[in-house]
Amino acid sequence: MATISIIKRAKRLKDGSYPIALRVIKDRKKKIISLGFSCLENEWNDRKSEFKKNHENYIQRNAILDKFKSKASSIIDDFKQDGLDFTLSQFEDRFRGDYKRKSTSVFDFFDYKVASLQEEGRMGSAKAYKETGDAIFKFCPLKDLKFQDIDYHFLDNFESHLRSRGNIGGGIAVRMRQLRALYNDAISKNIVNESYYPFKKYKVSKLKGKNLKRALTRDEIQKIYDFDTFEYPSLINSKNYFLFSYFTRGMNFVDMMNLTWDNISNDSLVYIRSKTKGRFSIKILQPVKEILNYYSKKPSTTNYVFPILLKEKLTPAQVQNRKSKSLKKLNKDLKQIADLVGIDKKITSYVARHSFATNLKQLGVSTDVISESMGHQNINITNAYLKEFDSNIINDANEKLLIT
Repeated sequence: MATISIIKRAKRLKDGSYPIALRVIKDRKKKIISLGFSCLENEWNDRKSEFKKNHENYIQRNAILDKFKSKASSIIDDFKQDGLDFTLSQFEDRFRGDYKRKSTSVFDFFDYKVASLQEEGRMGSAKAYKETGDAIFKFCPLKDLKFQDIDYHFLDNFESHLRSRGNIGGGIAVRMRQLRALYNDAISKNIVNESYYPFKKYKVSKLKGKNLKRALTRDEIQKIYDFDTFEYPSLINSKNYFLFSYFTRGMNFVDMMNLTWDNISNDSLVYIRSKTKGRFSIKILQPVKEILNYYSKKPSTTNYVFPILLKEKLTPAQVQNRKSKSLKKLNKDLKQIADLVGIDKKITSYVARHSFATNLKQLGVSTDVISESMGHQNINITNAYLKEFDSNIINDANEKLLIT
């Protein structure tokens, strides 16, 4: 529930007047938005939140204030109608109509983006944008860098700079995609004209990582399933997390981390995917049932299924910290498991999702069904997962040309 009001701010301006602002309160947080008006203390009616008659333009000013309140109420109603649990930053953006600041430098806008993401609790995305902004500043330490200054040559030189610091295609692509997203946001908020957009000429798609995501075969998945952790008790959780993800349509780590026992209903697992907000109802297969039974018998002080978030009601920063540490350990453990079971591939948490898609395709399941099962909003995303599989099929077909 959000409340709005017009207020006279407590801090006096140099001319002795007080600023008039819109105050929005939501979830015990508040946002103060300046309305560009000010008045003397005796010209303001606190009880009615309006200018007194002794203000020379009180009729016109009060009419404008009414319009501001009406606009704010309308924006909140629109959010409700769309079913959006909006943030105060999102409200401010829509209220202003576009993004307005005294400075419109690239780094100021990076700071704005990071702060907005943090307010939304998207600490991972905030961290990634901050790192990209820091990387650009190391390359071009100009605090007043404008979006118009970022052209094809800037991007090309930035790419060379990143390569000189040991970055490869995949890592560079991450930085460029975030900069491209920020540039698009700046265009939408009228900070820079679309005619300056440099990514029409500079193609991020050319930056392809050399390390292909290697899907595991069903036999290799079986090796992990059969792996006896008796002598390696520290690897039990990592083995379980990987197999759980694989047998739940490639559930990503964040959703596993936030999974609670309330998400388990009879023979189904029901949850909302954090990335796309899509609702999933997944039949619990035997391997998943075994993993759930294992954790149901473990003592816990929380309602979470897995011992990743060890306390309830952690702050977004604390959640991000636990995610980073746990994911780092998981990927390290998976490398050790691969060595122990004889899998000569680099395994990370994401390989489970990639393997799920590829193995379904190998079993003859259509790409449309795979896309639906993974919650992809675009079938092209699914096709990207299956590129390696398609290449192998073509290679096998070519071998049939050989005379035996």
